[in-house]
Amino acid sequence: MSHDLQDNTAEKDIATNWVSSSRFFFYVSIFAILALVLGNCTQLYNSRFVKPNPEVQPSSQYKPEYK
Repeated sequence: MSHDLQDNTAEKDIATNWVSSSRFFFYVSIFAILALVLGNCTQLYNSRFVKPNPEVQPSSQYKPEYK
C-alpha cells in the first residue's frame, strides 16, 4: 500500500523542474525590464530639460534699442 503513494514535491520544486523555472524566470525578467523602463521614463520626465531664458542685450534683439 505504501508503494502506491508517490511524492509529487519534486514536480513543484524550481530546481528540478526546468519548464516551470524557465517560465518563472521569463515572467520575472519581463517584469524587471518593464519596471526599469517605466522607472527610467519617470526619472527622465521629472528631470526634463527646462529651457533657459537668458538675458539678451537690448542692442542685439530683433528690434534693437539703441541709446
